[in-house]
Amino acid sequence: MARIVESNRADPSIASVGESSAAVSDYHLKVSQNSKPRRVKTTAAVIGGGLVFFAILERRRPLRARVQSQAVRMERNALLGATALVASTLLQTVVAPPVSRWSARRRTGLVPLLKLRPPLDTMASVALLDYTLWMWHWANHRLPLLWRFHLVHHIDLDLDASTALRFHFGEMALSVLYRALQVVSIGPTRQALSIWQDVLFASILFHHSNLRLPHRFERLLALIVVTPRMHGIHHSARPDETNSNWSSLLSVWDRLHGTYRMDVPDEQVVIGVPAYQKEGDVTLGRMLALPFMRQKDDWGGSAIK
Repeated sequence: MARIVESNRADPSIASVGESSAAVSDYHLKVSQNSKPRRVKTTAAVIGGGLVFFAILERRRPLRARVQSQAVRMERNALLGATALVASTLLQTVVAPPVSRWSARRRTGLVPLLKLRPPLDTMASVALLDYTLWMWHWANHRLPLLWRFHLVHHIDLDLDASTALRFHFGEMALSVLYRALQVVSIGPTRQALSIWQDVLFASILFHHSNLRLPHRFERLLALIVVTPRMHGIHHSARPDETNSNWSSLLSVWDRLHGTYRMDVPDEQVVIGVPAYQKEGDVTLGRMLALPFMRQKDDWGGSAIK
């Protein structure tokens, strides 16, 4: 990749967050070889600092009562996130270099074709990256193969900032391929990709957090970005509520698609998936094996093939 540093085109190196796959897929989009150490440090600072910051706020202003030990969940989610990071990093070393060289040589992507001047090119890139992430999140719920992996993220019995790390390594590996497709089809600059990545990471930590905000303030904020109450509805154990609020950063995409919901009272939201409401269903070993096991009727609780 060092051979193409003269280009300002983005390098689609990824260790993703799924939803955040997008998550967090999506956890480590890196740029050129020369800037990788700084980019990794920035990403680590955003994630590490965000986890500590929201953990403190969650203790002071919790949105929902916990049903599991916080220490056990944080350890489990961190270990699951670590396996996802390893898998996505290994895959990106194979995928990113040839995709980066090919894209840079051909100047692929919609944004370069538009010939926008700064900062309009950056704004367009961020919007398109965020909208295509909405599409990826929607697909993770609608396509059975993708849902097998994304289900691991949703069976957490509580929802807090550590849930932002809770993605199966299979989902993160698939998101590496999708992120490369985003970069090739959109053509963002390294700067635009970096801005979107860091803001997205902060957003994912924020909207997964168990943080109670004043109702009026949060309703206004949710007109712009995804908030804890908005994303809590998406993590509901009711399928009609789960199939809403697929945005990861900007909430406008759900309003455009008619999937925006803020009409469920906090006390009515039960986090998780009905078929996986027992402690034994969410152990680390079970979560790692879940996509490869016989699937249950997630919303009814009975086993199906």
